[in-house]
Amino acid sequence: MSAPDPVSRRGDERLEDPLAEDRIDPVELEDADLEDADREDDEFDGSEDGSEDGSEDGSEDGSEDGSEDDDVREIDLAAFDHGDRRAPTGPEDVAALLRDGELDLEGRLLDASNVTLIGAIRTDTLAATCVYKPVAGERPLWDFPDGTLAGREISAHLVSEATGWSVVPPTVLRGGPFGTGMVQLWMDADPTIELTEFVRRDSPELRRMAVFDAVVNNADRKGGHIIPMRDGHVYGVDHGICFSVDPKLRTLLWRWAGQPLTTEAIAVLEKLDDDLRGDLGEQLHEHLTRREVRRTQQRVTELLRTGLHPQPSGDWPALPWPPF
Repeated sequence: MSAPDPVSRRGDERLEDPLAEDRIDPVELEDADLEDADREDDEFDGSEDGSEDGSEDGSEDGSEDGSEDDDVREIDLAAFDHGDRRAPTGPEDVAALLRDGELDLEGRLLDASNVTLIGAIRTDTLAATCVYKPVAGERPLWDFPDGTLAGREISAHLVSEATGWSVVPPTVLRGGPFGTGMVQLWMDADPTIELTEFVRRDSPELRRMAVFDAVVNNADRKGGHIIPMRDGHVYGVDHGICFSVDPKLRTLLWRWAGQPLTTEAIAVLEKLDDDLRGDLGEQLHEHLTRREVRRTQQRVTELLRTGLHPQPSGDWPALPWPPF
């Protein structure tokens, strides 16, 4: 099955994607001056289940055996030379850095199916590591035909901020070396935590993430998309296939399925319900279709009506593949 033409729909209006002609194959970015292996990707023809890997067997690199090339070089993030610049210390610093900083790309994350570049972002006084996902490097998905994956990442961050839970790291939509894309602050996970054990914990942070995923209809909460930090906070990343109008929740966080929502979660959802009908809803309309925003409102309403964590429907795979 061939991938659909990338389009954006708003109401009944069908708009041509202004980036359609400029959209590049992810392999083309490997010709750039990056610390990346020379790797050829098979031609992408769209994923039937909306998974971001686009491969029949779910292997992360789309190859038959999931193997990587021998000449891949690992990037040492700690070796980035930021000179005498300091790390951002608060929300204002982070916002200024992500908005105004210059991107200095170092390489590509090879286990990501869409082009995901990593590098430094610097102003005259601030510096940090970031992820940059250019829209031009996105692979079209037939069941997510509207807008861009970057726009969905931004939308997830907007909802995350509205909850007050900061599930999604600071994220902006801005220009970069390969055009407009999502730029997100890189988060260094606690290396002492074993994810396969961690995702089974009865953790308040993970429980909040489970509620957030139900709101945004996250179709891809893999273990590798959960980032436990040294201070106990837990971030979630890779939200490019959220906000479908169809039920697509796939997650490892089913521990609380069918259980009553916490008092905290109910209060957050009540506020989110109001926000979605106000400024937050208008912000989401810049990146999502009106129907997608309306369905997000309906999911919040349904969570408040039942007062329960959702359960697998049986009509859609409950777990992402591969889970880690």
